[in-house]
Amino acid sequence: MGKVDACMSACILCPRMCRANRLAGVFGYCGETAEVVVARAALHMWEEECISGEKGSGTVFFSGCNMRCIFCQNYRISRDKAGKVITLERLAEIFLKLKGQGAHNINLVTPTHYVPQIIEALKLAKNEGLGLPVVYNTSGYERVETLRMLRGYVDIYLPDFKYMDEGLAGEYSHAPDYPMYAKQALEEMVSQTGAFQMDEETGLLKKGVVVRHLVLPGKVRNSKEVISYLHETYGNRILISIMKQYTPMPQVENHSLLGRRVTKREYSKVVDYALEIGVECGFVQEGEAARESFIPEFDGKGV
Repeated sequence: MGKVDACMSACILCPRMCRANRLAGVFGYCGETAEVVVARAALHMWEEECISGEKGSGTVFFSGCNMRCIFCQNYRISRDKAGKVITLERLAEIFLKLKGQGAHNINLVTPTHYVPQIIEALKLAKNEGLGLPVVYNTSGYERVETLRMLRGYVDIYLPDFKYMDEGLAGEYSHAPDYPMYAKQALEEMVSQTGAFQMDEETGLLKKGVVVRHLVLPGKVRNSKEVISYLHETYGNRILISIMKQYTPMPQVENHSLLGRRVTKREYSKVVDYALEIGVECGFVQEGEAARESFIPEFDGKGV
């Protein structure tokens, strides 16, 4: 537990580098102490098809978040403290239980502020025969130093790349340095996994990086800039997932832009642009994606 204690006594795991003594019960910028808090652990069918497959991805939703976007879709766990405190031993048991339920992988959702604890739990679970790919499902607002701790433990990185516009990152996520950190983080992720690898028989992703970009209402230009950067920098070594499931939440219902959904025209513009510049490997969302059924119930299931 020495590594956990060292990281938690003056926390600099994420770019906020708040230096909170989380080990002593002080809350970091993420809103959490060193105690691991989990809001849900269950099979999830709504990830990209190469991750959810037919049986589902074994998702573990951690409470707290270092981003705190004003439009957050998972507000109940990022800000409202939904979740249950568990031990590292229990976290390892949850990983193994998800495997027993048929999960294709273990999917760590919003894990940044618990990286040392997660590593210890993965060690325990792997000693008991876990043997599943591990997915690191993140906002993309990461420190390279923290990601390096995960080398050998994570097989698939599933980061967001929210903004290329520093002003927008500052306004919506209080993180004007987001583009810089997201670029650095993505470079480290790709260096760890290499080009993506699919299982030809199952169509499941075995190793690699899937970058998600959520199209926001009124911000087509930002989306084009993100996709242009991703394609120019990484080409077909990564998968790009262009998402239109933005759902206006109560906290932004009166916002001039965030109070509405993304229009079909806006989303089509972004997808058409991706095709025009030669993006070949990735995912788009069809039909009606913006609905609250995509947001799980954070009711403690599986915890």
